[in-house]
Amino acid sequence: MELVQPGIGLMFYMLLTFSLLLFILGKFAWKPIMASLKEREQTISTSLAIAKQTQEEMKRLQADNQNLLKEAKNERDMIIRDANKMKESIVNEARNKAQSEADKIVEAARENIQNEKMAAIIDLKNQVADFSIEVAEKILKRELADKESQKNLMKEDLKSINFN
Repeated sequence: MELVQPGIGLMFYMLLTFSLLLFILGKFAWKPIMASLKEREQTISTSLAIAKQTQEEMKRLQADNQNLLKEAKNERDMIIRDANKMKESIVNEARNKAQSEADKIVEAARENIQNEKMAAIIDLKNQVADFSIEVAEKILKRELADKESQKNLMKEDLKSINFN
């Protein structure tokens, strides 16, 4: 029965050993364990704070990226709009210049045609005058071949002239 009932001496030594173990653990083991647990807790808190801050920074950067993307799209649209306006302006200017050049060419051609027409008319008049003179010479030579017809022509001319 001694095994089932503990003895007072055994209990005293167990209590003394347990107290000594608690004292040694408290003096040498608990402080470093607690310090490392506290340090680990602070590291975890700091990491969580940094993670939260990083997450907020990422949200802010995403919003900034969206704004930059919108600005870039607006700027691209504005550049395209300006390029289209410039293209239209250049096309209209080229069209007007081409029309102006075409009008000048047509006007120059009309003037050239008019000048050549006038030259042709003058040449035709000169030819008609030459033919008329030639025909008149031939007729006069035939009619005035004898002296009598010459005298009759002179008399008629003198009658038609008025000496007043």
